[in-house]
Order: sequence, then C-alpha cells, then structure tokens
Amino acid sequence: MTTTVSTVAEQSAFDMALAQLARAAQELELDPDVHAVLREPMRELHVSLPVSMDDGRLKVFKGFRVQHNDARGPAKGGIRFHPDETIDTIRALACWMTWKCALADIPLGGGKGGVVCDPKRMSRGELERLSRAYIGAVHQILGPDLDIPAPDVYTDPQIMAWMMDEYCKLTGHYCPGVITGKPVAVGGSLGRGDATARGAIFTIREACKHLRIAPAGATVAIQGFGNAGSYAALLVERLLGCRVVGVSDSRGGVANMRGIDAAAAVQQKMDAGTVIGLPGCEQISNGDLLKMEADILIPAALEKVINESNAEQIKAKIVAEAANGPTTPEADAILRRKGVFMIPDFLCNAGGVIVSYFETVQNRQSFYWEEAEVHERLDRKITKSFHDVLGVSQQRGIDMRTAAYYVAVQRVTEAMRWRGWIK
Repeated sequence: MTTTVSTVAEQSAFDMALAQLARAAQELELDPDVHAVLREPMRELHVSLPVSMDDGRLKVFKGFRVQHNDARGPAKGGIRFHPDETIDTIRALACWMTWKCALADIPLGGGKGGVVCDPKRMSRGELERLSRAYIGAVHQILGPDLDIPAPDVYTDPQIMAWMMDEYCKLTGHYCPGVITGKPVAVGGSLGRGDATARGAIFTIREACKHLRIAPAGATVAIQGFGNAGSYAALLVERLLGCRVVGVSDSRGGVANMRGIDAAAAVQQKMDAGTVIGLPGCEQISNGDLLKMEADILIPAALEKVINESNAEQIKAKIVAEAANGPTTPEADAILRRKGVFMIPDFLCNAGGVIVSYFETVQNRQSFYWEEAEVHERLDRKITKSFHDVLGVSQQRGIDMRTAAYYVAVQRVTEAMRWRGWIK
C-alpha cells in the first residue's frame, strides 16, 4: 500500500487524511518515526461475500474492515454500504476515527468498515443476508475488547441488529456490546439516533458564542439529508432558533430564504424519497446549496464536496462538518484565507461516537440511562472538546483543524509511548 500524496485531481480521501496529518505533524514537530507509524493502518481485512439474491443468483460483494490504531482502546467505527466504496476511503475514515476518539477523550481507537453495494436496489432480505455474510467474514477481529462497529452511510439500527445477532450466533453467547447504534430493544442507547447531529449543534452553539453571532435567526444551509442532515435541520431550529434556508439530498436541493420548516422537509423526504418538491421552495442543485447566502453551512453528505473549484464561492461564516472529510486541504486553505470559521469533522460530528461509547458502557454494565442523561453527558463532553481545540488554536495561532489534530495526535502518541510502542 502506498501512502504517497497524489495530485489534487486524483486525490483520494486517504490522501486528504495524510495531508492533514502532515500539517499537524509539522506543527507538533512530530518525530518522523512516530509520523510513519501514524500514517499506516495497523491492520486491514479484505473479504469476498457471496450472497443469495432474490432472483436465485449468487452475487459476490467486496467488503473491508480497517483498524487504524488501537493504542487508546478497541477500534471503533461505522460500517458503510455504498456502491462507490473504496478501500482508500475506508482507510481515511478509520484514520479520522482514531483522531475523533482521542479528541473526544474516550478510550477507543479508530476503525472503519464497508461493503461495495447499492442498498437502494436491494430488498430487505438481501440486505439481511449481506449483513450477516459481512459479520461472518470479519467476526474474528471484532468484539467489545477488539473492534466495535456502528452504523454509517446507508446502514441503520436494523442492520446493526442483524449484525449483532449474527455475531452472537457465531460466538455462542449474547454480546450486545459488539455493535453500537442498535435498536433500544436489543441494547441500544436512548439518544443515539440524533447524536451526531446533536453534537454538531452543540459545537455550532459554542462557535456562535466565540464569534459573537446570535444563533436565533441565523441562516443555515444543510447539504445532505440523511440521518445527520435531517436531525441537524430539526435541532438547529429547535435548540438554537436558527432559520433553515436550504437543504439537499443526493437528487438535489430546495431553498427558501424566508425559511424552510424542518419537520416539513423531513416529511417530504420520507414521503417522496427526496426533498425536491417541497412546497414553497425553489429547486437548486447541491452545488448551488454550498454557495448560498447563509451564516452557517453544514455539509452532511460525503467527502470532498468543498474543494478548490467552489471554495471561493462559499459565503458562510461558519462551516460545521457533520460529514467526514467534506473539505479538501486545498479548499481548507482558501476558507482560512477568507476568514471562515471551520468546525472540523472529527470534532463537529463526534456526537455519534461519543454516544456509541455511552452505549458500550451501558452494555457492559447492563444498566441503561435516561435520554436526558445521555444528552447532558454528550453536551459536556463535546463542549469540552470544542474548547480544548479552540484553546490550542488561539494559543498557537493555528486553524481549528490543525488544532484538533494537535490535541488528538498528542493523545494517541502519548498512549503509544506509555505502551512502549515508540520511544
């Protein structure tokens, strides 16, 4: 596996992760040997998954599980079902999970998994068989003390329940803590469903305080209307009093500068499978949404949507990365020059892994918390993380992303040093 950073035109998500790490390593004056260790995933598993389809065919899917670094604890990271999934994307996401867990100061490392498939074209039965096949192929490296998966793009609590059940069958004992993001009925945590978005809203609240922006009435555009994006629309309206003016999904978007009712947008998405057609709104493209006149932009879709081709047109004062890796390093430089305040991905969207950690704790204790307690603990933890990063940013005169890496890489390096992995 090569880790050479490629040109911008062919830059992968993993190239982005390495470029971001390199910038932090320079700021930290990181030992080159330590940097070399942190650049490479500790282990990877590539699997082929034969699955019986409804029409009688046997189709073979490709799957991956990557464990980037477990110096601070078992690997943690979601499983994606996506037709364009690549091993480089999974490597990047596993790397970002290492920093996310370290920055949130939870005792977990970074992992990620994925299957190359198109879940929108698969039946419920096919999805269940694929989910069970994936666990059958990778279960030897999973476990509450080894690696704990969770939902991600196009996976959900039902898929997590199937995967947890398959692991229990294979190991011969009930083990809810092997998977997080499960339904509450089988050991899931209250407050997990909206945790990624809720954590993002808490960081936006703190950014508004720092920038002296009154959140009530501030305008918000949200690119991506899956779990994180739809909950972000509801919560930014409900908790902060912001006005949502644009939302989009994979088919396109809608805008209304007078305001979009978030609940109506969610209902439109549920009924039609897209936000397009929402009454009272103008139809726009995903690209148009990123360039809207909005105070706060929340990219909540996939990687590299903000890049050097559109960064100059970004008008938001705050970019809150609810997605993983939505901004390329080239775009980062442009946004820094423009004075845009960035809430980097592995800070902004850490709410999901924080509440997943809470779920693991509850599974181990067989004692479950009330939802209000989950929300309160999440608020305390992610708010502290925000101010840890902001403090380093101000003290060292560096941007928020590099400051987030500064904090996270230090914590991982310290754990590796105490364990004797490095000198």
